[in-house]
Order: sequence, then C-alpha cells, then structure tokens
Amino acid sequence: MPPVHTVDVLVIGAGQAGLSAAYHLQRRGVRPAPIERGAPSAPLTYLVLDGEEGPGGAWRHRWRSLRMATVNGISELPGTPVPEVDPTEPSSEFITRYFADYEDELELAIRRPVQVSAVSREDDDPRGRLRVETSAGTLSARALINATGTWTKPFWPLYPGQSSFTGRQLHVADYVAAEEFRGQHVAVVGGGISAVQLLDEISLVTSTSWFTRREPVWRDTPFDARAGHDAVAMVEERVARGLPPLSVVSVTGLLWTPALLEAQARGALDRRPMFTEILPDGVRLADGSVLEVDVILWATGFRAALDHLAPLRLRGHGGGITMEGTRVADEPRVHLVGYGPSSSTIGANRAGRAAVTELLRLLA
Repeated sequence: MPPVHTVDVLVIGAGQAGLSAAYHLQRRGVRPAPIERGAPSAPLTYLVLDGEEGPGGAWRHRWRSLRMATVNGISELPGTPVPEVDPTEPSSEFITRYFADYEDELELAIRRPVQVSAVSREDDDPRGRLRVETSAGTLSARALINATGTWTKPFWPLYPGQSSFTGRQLHVADYVAAEEFRGQHVAVVGGGISAVQLLDEISLVTSTSWFTRREPVWRDTPFDARAGHDAVAMVEERVARGLPPLSVVSVTGLLWTPALLEAQARGALDRRPMFTEILPDGVRLADGSVLEVDVILWATGFRAALDHLAPLRLRGHGGGITMEGTRVADEPRVHLVGYGPSSSTIGANRAGRAAVTELLRLLA
C-alpha cells in the first residue's frame, strides 16, 4: 500500500457495501487520500482497504456452478446500471468483472490486498482519531465505515461426536462442485438458500439427505415491497436492541423456482429433523436410527466478520452491537454497512449512502 498515514474516512471492504460508500464519498467531494508524502491535502479524504487479491468481494469465491440465472438476485452499484447479463455465465466471473469495471471507471481509491487486524481508539477523546493496524502498516482515521461482510467467517455448529466422523466435513465456503461427491451419500445441513441450491446440484449426481432444525418456510411468488420492508424492519429492531442480527432471508423464507420444484419432485428436498449425534460413519437420526453418511456439508451460514473491531468493545450484553441506522450507537465514528438489515445488495447500496451522509455531518 502507498504510504498513506492519515485519512478522514477509512472504508474497510470493497464488496457491494464498500463500493457504495466509496461512490457516495467521492460524489460528495471527498477526495482520495494523498498517496505521496508532501502531497497537498484535500478538505476531506477517504481510502478503501480490501483484503481480496482483486475486485468482486465475496463473489470471487462463489462456486462456479452458481450461474447468473440462479443467483438470489443482484442490484446495480450506485450511479451505473447492471450490464446485460448472460444467464449461463458463472456469477463469480460476471460480478467480479462488473465490480472491476466500476472501480476503474470511477477511479476509486482502493488499496489491496491489505488485511486489517485491529481498530482501536487513539485516546479518550470521543472526537479523536482511530488507529488502524493493517498488513501494510498503521493508519490514523477520523471515521470508519466497515463493510467486511460475512464470507470470511463461516459458522460451524458443534454437535456431539463431530470429531469422530471419518468422512469428509466441509462448509459452503469450501464447496467447489457436485461432481466431487459422486458415489457418496451427502448430508446437507441448513435451511437457507445455499442449502437448497446445493441440494439441487448434488442430488443430480449422487444421493443426499437434508437436515434442518426447523421446517423451512416456502413461498410461491417473490415477496413484494411491503413484505421486504417488514422483513428488514424486524432485523433493524433486533440490532437496535443490541441483539445479533438475523438474515433478511431467514425472515422472508425460500422461493420456489423451477429448478427447486424439479429437485422436490426427485425427493431432494424431503427435509429431515436435525440429527442428534454424529457417528464415525454416519449420523444418529431423531428417531434413534442410524443413517450412513460419507459427507456432511454444513450450509449453516456466516457471521459478521468484525473481529478486527474487538479493541473498540462495541458488543453489548445482548451479544450484538447496538445500532442506530448504520451507526454504532455508542461510537458515532464507526458505521457498519452490509450488516444486519443492510446485508442484501439493495440494502448495502442504501446503507453506503446513509453512512456517508451521517459521517460527513459529523466531520463537518
């Protein structure tokens, strides 16, 4: 990273939410941080740090069989429409290219790959600066927009006997292609979109079993604006009380698509209650019987990647971070975008704009 040592607004992460924040900063006249010693300072400066090797955020890591025709939906980045989509193209390729073109066209101030390890307060002044430790050195910022998403923090639940399993266990984050499981019985655990999409793929080449803690809620038509608003409001209410956020999708339920209806017809979506124990060569079912399993695929979601913010002590007794919109309630210098109610692509765009508006008011 070039020798930038101080910056007014630092953005961490260059996925949808981080790019939205960078766009709105630049549009409001905030200039890229000086990249050379002695360069003249702008009235306000910004910089984006991204831990990835290139553009695309978490989309860089999506399995190649996830095509644009089957993604859960994307939203245009602010200020530009989504280019024409080839429904057969892998989403990882299309969105990575879309993000790269966007960064180049707007000449956004992004430095990568830079890993952020810790953010702390430089002193006790509530309007003081924040110290940011990175793999490329230390930065000092007046305000922070955190847009690190969840992909780097997959959630693995713990179950009795888990360490005794002699087969293969992997998380959705490690999934590559269904073909690697041919001839093996795969147990897919989880009740979200990733679980049913992978059940659809894997059940085409081998046998599967699906386990969830709760009976999934299905809908026949996409939820309308009112339903979407209500779902977001439920998540907002949780984070306003300092509780860990639920995903918006967990509130809205799963949508029947033609591919999933076909998977249901071949029995791939016959859901079982969660097993009670993992054995060396299988799982013990809720009724006490044993099912032989070769692979356990944990489609159990992700958690917000916020470990680098731990020195700020933002979490409360409820286990989450109390939020007021995108702002951390007890730390007005820190905004979380792409978190909780803004974790969808549309929500991430709006959150980027809202965070920038409030931070510029603070820094004025």
